[in-house]
Amino acid sequence: MVGWAIAVHGGAGVDPSLPAERQEAARRVLSRCLALGASALRAGRAAVDVVEMVVRDLETDPVFNSGRGSALTRDGTVEMEASIMDGRGRRCGAVSGLTTVKNPVSLARLVMDRSPHSYLAFDGAEEFARQQGVEVVDNSYFVTDENVSMLKLAKEANSILYDYRVPIPETCSAGAGAMQMNGLPISIYAPETVGCAVVDANGHCASATSTGGLMNKMCGRIGDSPLIGAGTYACGACAVSCTGEGEAIIRSTLARDVAAVMEYKGMRLQEAVDWAIKERLDEGKAGLIAVSGDGEVAFGFNTVGMFRGCATEQGLMEVAIW
Repeated sequence: MVGWAIAVHGGAGVDPSLPAERQEAARRVLSRCLALGASALRAGRAAVDVVEMVVRDLETDPVFNSGRGSALTRDGTVEMEASIMDGRGRRCGAVSGLTTVKNPVSLARLVMDRSPHSYLAFDGAEEFARQQGVEVVDNSYFVTDENVSMLKLAKEANSILYDYRVPIPETCSAGAGAMQMNGLPISIYAPETVGCAVVDANGHCASATSTGGLMNKMCGRIGDSPLIGAGTYACGACAVSCTGEGEAIIRSTLARDVAAVMEYKGMRLQEAVDWAIKERLDEGKAGLIAVSGDGEVAFGFNTVGMFRGCATEQGLMEVAIW
């Protein structure tokens, strides 16, 4: 028997000028989700059940970029994606291109549990959702006024906006030393991907990740969040959920590499996380949360901040941004 532990994230790359009220809203949501997950773990729930439950809660709240509040495509619609992985037997399920499924992570769980496949996308995933009787809503449910405004900025700047790097229009100016993306100044906060990693009291690990992707993305774009080994991974050694520049995370197979260096090099969890962030991202910007089968918790990011939190059986519970 080992001590249970849970880690959650709401995205990496926080704008240092993020208003205090937005910081407080993020902390409040993460604290609520940690309490929800910790309560389930105390009751003996399995890791895979807890990560699904926590990410469902995050998808329902528009504070972060998943489910309701997802980033918009260049057409002003929402296309969501999610994945879940159970470290017991490395079972997994993933979905992409969802437009009506209220909780993408739960459809990913059904792909894992009730289909012969690991990954379904677009029309096939939507049809599977209806066959399974999951809750569906109109695409407008996911669209918030704030994200409509952000999409307008993206179109004016003629740029795809990474969830945590949102450029202001060229008619505005940024201060000296401001961060840039594709030559454009970055000063407006946008919500980010969500994820959860859990080890239960029996030492079983699981993780889940969910997102709406990039603001002003091309229709049909798929990021790292639904890709097993890139945005999500779980095995006997650990569970990992990533956030940040999806294309960089995909190229580096970031989540799997954390597990690989633990398995093949004998690294401890935090050492493995630090190595992956430093050595595998090249110039990409990202972060991740992880738990080990021994009950450890670790975070890593190379951005200004990452919305994150953790709780353990020993009584630790904390939420942080910077």
